[in-house]
Amino acid sequence: MVRIAVRECEDSCGFDNDCATISRGCKDSQKGDDCCTKAPKSAKTEKRPCQHHLQSAKSRFQPTLEALGCICRALFALNLESCCAKGQNAQCRSRRSGARTYSPPSSLMSLRSAKGDSCCSVAPPGPCKRPAEPGSSATSCAKICCSERANPASIGTTSGDCCSGGPCSKEKEILGITSEVNLDLEKGALGAEHVVLSIQGMTCTGCETKLERTLANIRGVSKIKTSLVLSRAEFDVNTTQTSIDGAVARLQRATGFECQKLSKDGHELEVLSPGVREILLQQLPPGVLSIDPTTNATFKITYEPQVIGARDIVKSAFDRQLKLAPHRPDPSISAGKKHVWQGGLATLISACLTVPVLVLAWAPLPEREIAYGSTSLALATIIQIFIAGPFYPAALKSLIFARVIEMDLLIVLSTSAAYIFSVVAFAMLVAGKPLSTGEFFETSTLLVTLIMLGRFITALARQKAIESITIRSMQQSTAMLVESDGTSTRDIDVRLLQYGDIFRVMPEAKVVTDGTVISGSSEINESMITGESSPVAKIKGSPVVAGSVNGSGTLDVRLTRLCADNTISTIANMVDEAKLSKPKTQELADRIAGYFVPAVAAITIVTFVIWIAVGIAIQKRSSSDATVQAVTYSIAVLIISCPCAIGLAVPMVIVIAGGVAAEKGVIFKTADTIEAAKNVTHVVFDKTGTLTAGHLNVEESNYVDGLTADVQPILLGLVSGIKHPVSQAITEHLQSLGVSPATVLDIKSLPGKGVLGNWNGTEIRAGNASWTQATPSSKVQQFLTSGSTILCFTVNGTLRATYALQDTLRPEAAYVVSTLQAKGVSVSIVSGDETGAVQKTAENLGIPSLNALSRCSPADKQAYIQTLKASSAKSTIFFLGDGTNDAIALASADIGIHMRDGTDVARSAADVVLTRADLRGVLVLIELSRKALRRIVFNFAWSFVYNLFAILLAAGAFVNFRIPPAFAGVGEIVSVLPVIAIAVGLRWAKFSA
Repeated sequence: MVRIAVRECEDSCGFDNDCATISRGCKDSQKGDDCCTKAPKSAKTEKRPCQHHLQSAKSRFQPTLEALGCICRALFALNLESCCAKGQNAQCRSRRSGARTYSPPSSLMSLRSAKGDSCCSVAPPGPCKRPAEPGSSATSCAKICCSERANPASIGTTSGDCCSGGPCSKEKEILGITSEVNLDLEKGALGAEHVVLSIQGMTCTGCETKLERTLANIRGVSKIKTSLVLSRAEFDVNTTQTSIDGAVARLQRATGFECQKLSKDGHELEVLSPGVREILLQQLPPGVLSIDPTTNATFKITYEPQVIGARDIVKSAFDRQLKLAPHRPDPSISAGKKHVWQGGLATLISACLTVPVLVLAWAPLPEREIAYGSTSLALATIIQIFIAGPFYPAALKSLIFARVIEMDLLIVLSTSAAYIFSVVAFAMLVAGKPLSTGEFFETSTLLVTLIMLGRFITALARQKAIESITIRSMQQSTAMLVESDGTSTRDIDVRLLQYGDIFRVMPEAKVVTDGTVISGSSEINESMITGESSPVAKIKGSPVVAGSVNGSGTLDVRLTRLCADNTISTIANMVDEAKLSKPKTQELADRIAGYFVPAVAAITIVTFVIWIAVGIAIQKRSSSDATVQAVTYSIAVLIISCPCAIGLAVPMVIVIAGGVAAEKGVIFKTADTIEAAKNVTHVVFDKTGTLTAGHLNVEESNYVDGLTADVQPILLGLVSGIKHPVSQAITEHLQSLGVSPATVLDIKSLPGKGVLGNWNGTEIRAGNASWTQATPSSKVQQFLTSGSTILCFTVNGTLRATYALQDTLRPEAAYVVSTLQAKGVSVSIVSGDETGAVQKTAENLGIPSLNALSRCSPADKQAYIQTLKASSAKSTIFFLGDGTNDAIALASADIGIHMRDGTDVARSAADVVLTRADLRGVLVLIELSRKALRRIVFNFAWSFVYNLFAILLAAGAFVNFRIPPAFAGVGEIVSVLPVIAIAVGLRWAKFSA
């Protein structure tokens, strides 16, 4: 930083290598004075900057340097060279504190910084790797940086600057830096850890806003994602600024929500607590990462399944056998169920206490006002304290910590006003000075009960909607484990499955998890994944997927993926990611909801003032009567307005759309995809494996000079490990001929070109005709003319063999292309295949030849996408691909769509994943986007219309008709249920695909 300041000082002064002023000068530069002309001559040789440039550099770079701490220390932790060399790197690391956490040695090493000796103060064996600067002394870095030996016992517990006493410390002296930041480089450059919380207690969008703002106010928390529907929050915590437990504790204090931490590291096993506390004092066995208590009086064991199995943990990993806790549903489902149950219980209690108050107020009973009033007061007080009581701290915490005026505050104001006014009226009655209106405890009690009823029904409807589209419900809870003898079986909890297990699938049963058949034969219905209702034959060696339904046979299956990682979990996790994201329309809804409650509070004040004026000036009421009337209107306005409908307008539709899309074989990663898909203007397809089935067959081959036996083993050795469809087709063809592969070295796959390798010191190539420079060959031209896919094999640039391969179009490809074109969407093909094959495919599908591009490299595909995007500011481009060479284009398109059978690289780059090898998923995505948008628009319209008329009715705008304050509590039911119903209706929507 000092050198940057010196350089800037030199640049502004125009001096050559001798600019410096320690405390003055640059402040005069704005007047045109030279910042160095006022410097003492002796200072010009000290290589120090002026204060102006020094402060400028500090303001820009000091926060970053403080966060990083010692640079040499960071380099050591990453096993990189530094000015202190690498001599004793191992001694610079220490195990992470806490005897209750076990990790493999490589992940245990972390770096700590504190005060005292240098962590790397052991002198390196070699000379300094940093060259001396001109004009500086020739003293080695070893003497400057690491001249003092550290006490081994202090390593990891004390540290200072790795470069203590050297140039680094001199610069710190100039800059005045004394603070040091603790840094664990395992967790990222700034010690960031990802946290996932299950949140219990959120009831409306105001709660979600409170959650977001509270998290945003916690130091070190970033990348916040929340979901009211999923009852979940995700965020990153910079552990150098705050601990995870501290952040969670502060969140719970500020919001009043119950937070349970979920783990995404390793696998989890929940066990009952008896005897586990003693285990915490033991050294954890290899593979067990941690043991943590949960809110359910159980303990959660996090482990690495590749190192230790679940049954091993329960049975023999510790000195006593553990007991598995009862199976719990998905946290978002269980948290929602608990909230619904608690809300239902509170509503029932409130109703039981309210009914006597209503009877005493409305029934024709003998006149005993004091007795009846006393009973109503007692019951109303119980309701106000124990039922409405939780609203008070929630409203105050929102106001104080999150600075949010939410719906709870309106409830508190309205119910408190009704209750307090009734208490005052009853007191006046007891004092012998009754008010003309009397007390109305029935208003406050009925109001609270109806509010609770509305929240209960809303939460129940929302919970049922979520459960109706949950993917994880397809996961079986038990498995039939085959014992080591291969014949006997026993039923076990699926959580106890481990790698190496064999499980049995009985007739008509669901497959528990992904695996490979090792014995038996049957037919399995995989419509959950493929969408095809026709059963698929399964024999030894066939893969099976979780959730599919077995036919009439019995299968023994070797587990390949645990339940937490199988197809069901993978799809469910991707759907949850989309639910956590928020489209732009949601931002608008949140903004409106944020202003809604303050606006209602303002309207309430206006209503109160107007009705006092009307009561006194026009209706000729007494001031007390006018005040009572104004209070009743104000209470009704406060409670009947409901921002929940506005807040739920978008997320409920997105959640249901995600479930519907998953059922149709379409998984979108972000909610923005659903919002943008309706605007598609151009769809670009890859050819091989996307428009075609990707199962190429060798139709014809030609060997130059008849060198069949010599060429085939070399070619097989070159392409046998390549996953490209052409290479796989050649491999299958040669293996069917009984060819054994030759040894080929330095194999490289070049996307869009082919495969390059070395055989006995000779360069060999297999790829397209252009890259292998085989186009002049007459046989190659003949194959190209026929529209075949060509693979040419050359040795040292000489053509040795040519293969013509044919692929078949997917049966739905023509329908999808014609439907897109009928919707006004342009269609293109970009492929690395030869021109003849691409043009033939385009002709068969009715795609214009100008929109069919051949011999495209990944960069060419990306360039084409960018050209289409630049052609119109309103264009929305889809790209469908399946291979690694499509990853760049998938990332470049507005929406990248990945086919099911493609590579993991392509899947990670895509915005949408088609879990079925069916192009009609594109049509489903577009139609679903349009249907979802219509429902979002309707929900917004309904929310606006409801709140407009409800507030007008409650405020008394229609003089001859009003809503009594006691019944204003039903407003939440009336406003929210239609929003949920419209969203759930998406489940029964009709699609053309």
